[in-house]
Amino acid sequence: MATATIATASRVRTEKAPGIKPSGWIGFLFIAPNLLGVIAFTLIPLISVVVLAFTDWNLVSGLGGITFNGIDNFVAIARDPGFWHAIGLTLVYVVVSVPLTVVLGLALGIALNRPLPGRAVLRAIFFLPYIVNVVAIGMTWLMLMNPKAGLVNQVLDAFGIQPGWFASSHWALPALIVMAIWGGVGYCSLIYLSALQDAPAQLYEAADIDGASAWAKFRVITWPSLLPTTIFLMVTLIIGASQGFGLIALITAGGPGDATTTISYYMYQTGFQFYRFGYASAIGLVTFVGVLVLTLLTWRAQRGRALND
Repeated sequence: MATATIATASRVRTEKAPGIKPSGWIGFLFIAPNLLGVIAFTLIPLISVVVLAFTDWNLVSGLGGITFNGIDNFVAIARDPGFWHAIGLTLVYVVVSVPLTVVLGLALGIALNRPLPGRAVLRAIFFLPYIVNVVAIGMTWLMLMNPKAGLVNQVLDAFGIQPGWFASSHWALPALIVMAIWGGVGYCSLIYLSALQDAPAQLYEAADIDGASAWAKFRVITWPSLLPTTIFLMVTLIIGASQGFGLIALITAGGPGDATTTISYYMYQTGFQFYRFGYASAIGLVTFVGVLVLTLLTWRAQRGRALND
């Protein structure tokens, strides 16, 4: 009887999935396109950067011109004033843009979490800059920040302020920071909005019973519950800011002078304008290690401080 039952169950399973063979290679066929993409566009370039960082290679000389030079590139980086200047600009760009983006995104997320009329439309409007093409963003801000005819300067002129923006070595980097904040606030607000909707409602009810103020509820309940989200946003924004390239290449090309030559653009100049691929790879490797260390420190700083920890 038991043998007949087992045979019947086996026949039913076979009838439910006709033509399917328990072969492991079928699964690999499904993931092959993504796997090949990761290998071709992530793994191989990453290994190439690590290898080339220890070589002296001018692209014009071809593959035959690759020569191993040990740690000479890294010694040169330590003595390169252009590298340290780019690192300084990148740190200013990150330290100013990331916290302001997070703070404004949090404020906007809290505002959009309330029952406002047209809330769904407002969410879409604020998120739109994050998904718009970088060229469209750049051209729009070029017109808005035109020193003579731009709308921004027309407004600031009422206060006696006339910044040169992208034409000025003093205002070009602040202009890029403003654009970065404008483009990231909507993204942060939606992430915060999602986290706010998952906040523990029973804690707010208990706080209301105890007569807690709005600031007390934010400090004791809201902020601890949002801390993992905040760390996630800071990490992603730090990585994105350190890799910022599109708007710089489109609008300023690292100028005026070298006023907006961040580390990503300096690496591009070294590799694709001066054809020093070995040295550019070393810069990329050092940058990767620096961003990785900063990311790990950021993650470690929030351990034990979240509401659920």
